[in-house]
Amino acid sequence: MLFMVIEHFPEGRTSEVYRAFRERGRQQPDGLRYVDSWISASLDVCFQLMECDDAALLQEWQANWEGLMRCEIVPVTSSKQTYAMMERLAGEKSGDQL
Repeated sequence: MLFMVIEHFPEGRTSEVYRAFRERGRQQPDGLRYVDSWISASLDVCFQLMECDDAALLQEWQANWEGLMRCEIVPVTSSKQTYAMMERLAGEKSGDQL
């Protein structure tokens, strides 16, 4: 399952977050896969796409970064998957009316 992790860096601490990353690495447990990430233009928010089958792995990973950032974790699907599901549902609804 895919998760969008939205990391909020406290004001003035972005360099501290990057220093910790340089020194300790990503600190992710086995079974949690990093997909890609994007940083806001203001350098205080990171949008990180992660993949795993067990949400507890995300909790463990987040605990490794406790105190350096605040995280939101949002389960996501690709636009392609969502489109296919919506098309299937639309087909089922139109079939119900026959």
